[in-house]
Amino acid sequence: MVSVAKKNKRPPGGWQDWLTDRLLRAAIWGALRLPLRARLWLMGRLVRHLLAPLAGYRKRAMDNLAHIWPDMPEAKRRRIADLVADNAGRTMIDNYDPEGLMARMETAPITGAGVAEIEKARAEGRPVLFVTGHFGNFEAPRAALVARGYRIGGLYRPMANPFFNAHYAANMHALSDPVFEQGRRGTMGLIRHIRGGGMGVLLFDVYDSAGVPIDFMGQPAPTLTSAADIAIKTGALLVPFFGIRKPDGISFEAVFEAPVPHGDPAEMMREVTRRLEAQIRAHPEQWFWIHRRWKPRRQRKRAAAKMGP
Repeated sequence: MVSVAKKNKRPPGGWQDWLTDRLLRAAIWGALRLPLRARLWLMGRLVRHLLAPLAGYRKRAMDNLAHIWPDMPEAKRRRIADLVADNAGRTMIDNYDPEGLMARMETAPITGAGVAEIEKARAEGRPVLFVTGHFGNFEAPRAALVARGYRIGGLYRPMANPFFNAHYAANMHALSDPVFEQGRRGTMGLIRHIRGGGMGVLLFDVYDSAGVPIDFMGQPAPTLTSAADIAIKTGALLVPFFGIRKPDGISFEAVFEAPVPHGDPAEMMREVTRRLEAQIRAHPEQWFWIHRRWKPRRQRKRAAAKMGP
């Protein structure tokens, strides 16, 4: 029997999704015809002042901030939430101009203890799996390497809106192939690519009930060990990287950290988590607090149920 909730749930591909996609396409099309600085400013303000409040992203970001830092004043939480939305808008339009992003990243500084390891792996034909989170612009380091002649594949989670997903996926392919859709077939494709001496990227900081409970910013968050599992299976270096947006809002520093040693997959992901946490504490406005990383409301309900009346 189909539950009432499932019956009432709007299926993807309806007119609402079509209209949302057309509005986003129009905004992206218009923004890409502006000079870079104006384009980034416009998309940042559009998401910050219109999309984030209407879609509930500002509230979710503020709730997540309160979940992690309950003593933080509301005004500060709101300010960070607004800056997060601004960065999200800039990141969207950054990534819809893959050629422009690569041109900008070609001369961007590449730093970190992992740079020499990556260059050595490339020379030896050893596979590398980069791992990162929804921080800064997570495509910027990949663009920096592609601009320098690297070929880096990826795995992406398809959008719920099928109309938007069509051009979103095409744009992912435009930066560097091969790119695989998340799922069993996509994961196997990425594994084959890496096992053959290739390089790929995985983002790990999304909620997945099948994940291992690992503390993230001091609160438990289910975390998949896929990145560590693939690195072990293929013998790939597991290299955390981060695209840190600079204060000008336009340029980036691409940081490639030292590879995480192979070992227990859960412990490897704890180390990856610690690396991301360090970046978030240094730049809290650059992590996508709009994601449902912890689902704090659900956790509070479970805690209340355990305590009883």
